[in-house]
Amino acid sequence: MSVDKSMNVLIVDDYKTMLRIIRNLLKQIDFNNVEEAADGSEALAKLRAGHYGLVISDWNMQPMTGLQLLQEVRADNRLKDTPFIMITAESKAENVVAAKQAGVSNYIVKPFNAETLKEKIEKVLAHA
Repeated sequence: MSVDKSMNVLIVDDYKTMLRIIRNLLKQIDFNNVEEAADGSEALAKLRAGHYGLVISDWNMQPMTGLQLLQEVRADNRLKDTPFIMITAESKAENVVAAKQAGVSNYIVKPFNAETLKEKIEKVLAHA
């Protein structure tokens, strides 16, 4: 299955270091059209204004969490089918369940590497 690596990817995290890490991992797997948002509200504004083939969002952000962002995306008719990967430091079962119920496409637990990210992206885009 070939993945369109020219698509726009939006990465969302309120921690600049994490944005840099994810951007670098994406670059390693040949995704170069990457935009960043520092929180859920900024991400939502960018999503509504542009076109993204994939969203990779941190779970734990303020004032809008990754889960709230996901719920907003899924509730928006134009955005509801956008592939959405959630990143979290916690692998609590209730978080996984909440994300699944909200319509997350996939889930990555920190720490992770480029290979894990690549596998998750390929899985998500195969179902998109």
